[in-house]
Amino acid sequence: MAIVIAIANQKGGVGKTTTTTNLAAAVAMKRKRTLLIDLDPQANSTLSFFSLDGVTNSVYDVLADHQTSLASIIMPTKTPNLCVAPARIALAKLEAMLVGQFDAPFRLKDALAPVRENFDMILIDTPPALGLITVNALVASTHLLVPIQAGYYAMEGSDDLLDTLARIRSRPNPDLQLLGVVLTLFDKRTNLARDIHKQVRQVFGDKVFKTVVNKNIRLEESPAYKETIFTFAPDSTGAQDYERLAREVLQRVG
Repeated sequence: MAIVIAIANQKGGVGKTTTTTNLAAAVAMKRKRTLLIDLDPQANSTLSFFSLDGVTNSVYDVLADHQTSLASIIMPTKTPNLCVAPARIALAKLEAMLVGQFDAPFRLKDALAPVRENFDMILIDTPPALGLITVNALVASTHLLVPIQAGYYAMEGSDDLLDTLARIRSRPNPDLQLLGVVLTLFDKRTNLARDIHKQVRQVFGDKVFKTVVNKNIRLEESPAYKETIFTFAPDSTGAQDYERLAREVLQRVG
């Protein structure tokens, strides 16, 4: 059964989608059958690989009713071993639709069950909020990975995220583990980035990955060309950082 990793932080602009897409590509390049599930209504992970014109059914159709299977929407990418379950903006309607539904937090977990054996690793990109969509990701996952931007407000909201993790563990998913915290958009030239690095390590200890993702313009440019960093700029520091992070992730999940 696949390892399922939710990549979540309710703060926006922390490199969540960049981490999801490039970590997924790096894992796939290590010959692991990899699925990226885009649960963000902005659909940026999807747009990193496809034009939305080519997406007919999306994760919204899977979670909004029980008629569309997850397997039927999965799309292969140009990266060998990497597939994507795409999102569309319609996903923004999902939370209001699911309120009051008895199975609302379990929709993704139920949808994943028939396809988990087809993959080695599944990565879930989540919206910048701790609402019902993110709860679905956490209930369906075996692990949580938290990207934190090395900036002034880095730790803002971390208590809320850890509280949500504790509540998910207490009932719907007691096996959910904090895989780790990765520092993103790291500018080693600044004292602030180094101070934030120390602060994050004080709070999260050995859960902080040794790898930091350095600020790199190539990482910002690659989605516009529908490419991951590994095909767009394979010799860049961004590619090196995400390759190292993939190695750490695979070591931690065993």
